[in-house]
Amino acid sequence: MAQHLIIAGGGSAGWMAAALFARLRPAPDTRITLIESDAIGTVGVGEATVPILQHFNRLLGLNEPEFVAATQGSFKLGIEFVDWGETGNRHFHGFGDHGAPIEGIAPHHHWHRLRAAGRIADPIDAWSMPALAAAQDRFAPPEALRGEAAEYRYAYHFDAGLYARLLRGYAEARGVTRMEGRILDVDRDPDTGDLRALLLEGDRRLDGDVFIDCTGFASQLLGQQLGTGFVDWSHWLPANRAVALGCTRAGRFTPFTRSTAHAAGWQWRIPLQHRTGNGLVYSSAHLSDDAAAALLQANLDGDAIGEPRLLRFTTGRRERFWAHNVIGIGLAAGFMEPLESTSLQLVQTGLARLAELLPTSGRADPAIVAEYNRETIGEYERVRDFLIAHYCISQRPEPFWRDMAAMALPDTLAHKLALWDAMGRIPMLDLESHQEPSWVSVLLGQRRVPRSHDPAADRPPLDGLATLFAQRHAALSAATRSLPPHDYFVARTCQAQAA
Repeated sequence: MAQHLIIAGGGSAGWMAAALFARLRPAPDTRITLIESDAIGTVGVGEATVPILQHFNRLLGLNEPEFVAATQGSFKLGIEFVDWGETGNRHFHGFGDHGAPIEGIAPHHHWHRLRAAGRIADPIDAWSMPALAAAQDRFAPPEALRGEAAEYRYAYHFDAGLYARLLRGYAEARGVTRMEGRILDVDRDPDTGDLRALLLEGDRRLDGDVFIDCTGFASQLLGQQLGTGFVDWSHWLPANRAVALGCTRAGRFTPFTRSTAHAAGWQWRIPLQHRTGNGLVYSSAHLSDDAAAALLQANLDGDAIGEPRLLRFTTGRRERFWAHNVIGIGLAAGFMEPLESTSLQLVQTGLARLAELLPTSGRADPAIVAEYNRETIGEYERVRDFLIAHYCISQRPEPFWRDMAAMALPDTLAHKLALWDAMGRIPMLDLESHQEPSWVSVLLGQRRVPRSHDPAADRPPLDGLATLFAQRHAALSAATRSLPPHDYFVARTCQAQAA
């Protein structure tokens, strides 16, 4: 009998799961059913992504211009951070590096040496192609350039609801069945504890073999039915609210997400073709919901669309992501604030891991389940550490930021920062989502300058180093001037129909 894969819940996570398994079925005769209810809203408030979503779309065979147009999308070279670390500070975390290694040593060590010698004064962003292009609101894929200037990546901004709609059409065209309705209960095997069926409203029963829980914060199968516990990380990441509000497009049509720090949290800005997505992430212990909504409304660059929408959350993860024959994906598995746009990344990597490990039939061997959980826990913890690093190095004076700077850090992050402070190195652990250039951008961007650098960086002559840095900056500046404006590129290649 064919294996029946059931996806509980829709939204971006559910339809990404449906589309991926329609493309990569565990076995040719695998049946796939997605159950969702139109009466249950999704969290979708607009979405910013990281570059690996390109791989997901390419695997599905989606045409990039058609995808961007269908989702009212735009392009993203990275994140601009405003007022992080201290008021008035501005830096950029771009999807690229700061140059090739020089004599085997990463360029930021040489930047540190030149800076200490008084040979350069510009921040590290001056040697980042994404940062230079973003500063001028210019964009084209790296294929448009040559040499060092082409060594960058990009991601997208899009309407999450429209993306789910696009993937639904893709999945249904490839045999995925959608059922409308609410899940009321489950039937479990009394011997193994595995789920045998979902019990739906209308006295319906949906039997299955593998269940993917995409029911959002409710975690209806993994959390509620199986009782899988939640590991609370709010002592490290205490922001527990977000208020979201769209506005009309105004001002710059930026090829980047903007994150602006406030006294008790930070505000996102995501530029789409038909509107701009905005939200304020904050700690309810330091800011009331009404004050948060007022602060967000006062800092829009267009006219508000609708009313502010309040979201409550707790940062953390499930103790296990795969329990019995249920796998949690997306918010059903855990939540981390959207500071580095990791939400859909964690959906995508969780699904990719599952596609590699899921047996074609029968129960999964416990060793397979354990490996899935080990890898996924590791990835979540590395993302957690990267997010904490944005907060704990802040010099801002407000109580929220002072609390963050005074916290006891996870051992893994404490070690990273200690080695950075000593010699500017970032030890890369297993399952890291963010590589050294990303850490360099955030730490140097908030002016956490190490005491020293790799001793090997002292070998090249200073004059030669200064020349190399000047040449790279000149080459990137010239390449930036050759790129079209972001709004022009979107209008010419992937303009959406009027909303």
